[in-house]
Amino acid sequence: MDFGVVLQTNPPAARTVQLAKLAEAHGFSHVWTFDSHLLWQEPYVIHSAILAETKRVTVGPFVTNPATRDWTVTASVFATLNEMYGNRTICGIGRGDSAVRVTNGKPVTMSELRESIHVIRELGNSRPVEYHGSTIRFPWSRGSELDVWVAAYGPLALKLTGEVGDGFILQLADLDIAAWMIKTVKDAAANVGRDPDSIAFCVAAPMYIGHDREHMRDQCRWFGGMVGNHVADIVAKYGHHGEVPEALTDYISGRTGYDYNTHGKSDNDHVDFVPDEIIDRFCILGTADEHIAKLEKLREIGVTQFAGYLQHDNKEETLRVYGETVIPALSEHVTAKK
Repeated sequence: MDFGVVLQTNPPAARTVQLAKLAEAHGFSHVWTFDSHLLWQEPYVIHSAILAETKRVTVGPFVTNPATRDWTVTASVFATLNEMYGNRTICGIGRGDSAVRVTNGKPVTMSELRESIHVIRELGNSRPVEYHGSTIRFPWSRGSELDVWVAAYGPLALKLTGEVGDGFILQLADLDIAAWMIKTVKDAAANVGRDPDSIAFCVAAPMYIGHDREHMRDQCRWFGGMVGNHVADIVAKYGHHGEVPEALTDYISGRTGYDYNTHGKSDNDHVDFVPDEIIDRFCILGTADEHIAKLEKLREIGVTQFAGYLQHDNKEETLRVYGETVIPALSEHVTAKK
């Protein structure tokens, strides 16, 4: 299992770069950042600084979208960074949430998402692509390599992920929901002749090392609100008792609204509807042993990367314990099982 860290690009940018460097020092393989250009600082500028001050980590957005950014510009960013820093970028992409909603926009359609993935991936891999009736390519790009991982929750998005994604991003760590979604993606891949095992499966959730359960829950309650935004769209389309497991949809019944100005922040005051049970299921909280136990279960159902959100008050200590205890323990257990 690989390990990533998910950062917000809040000022000062030097702090984001510092945390990325610390994550690399503690053995994390990926550094991801939020991508909402109004709510936080421009991520791609900071990605360049992170890549310049690290040696190993792969860096990318968690996640970008095809609505607020021109697809060819997005691809050009990755191809340029790859030329500068040696193929250390990755593209996480979805239909659009905070980046589009704060401008009163809407998530893109599934067909637009599918097409954007194709265009970004082809250009990002130094290949030509058909775009708006013309064949285009970056004449300056040689040997760029870019995987595109798709963030999804609903049945149609999961199906699309299995059909075209290099990886699947699931933003919650509930074991039952993750197992259902991973199976759905794998089945979709198999149905179009793809090898399901060729897809990376990334579960992302807040990771907090500590002992005060109540405090940890309060620091991570924002995550249930963030997931609730996506779930609300799914419920609007499929209903509370549709194709999606009720374990995912039931908890938003008390949701009354959401303020994106506190999106992804521990002091979010629009998440009172999120019960403690959901936080415990969706996040990974507690001692190192508790983290290891849940991560082992996630690995058993097919998760290939855990990406931990660090939007709380215990960033450095959580990274330290992961580097010294959690990541080595998962690596040792893999070796022992071979």
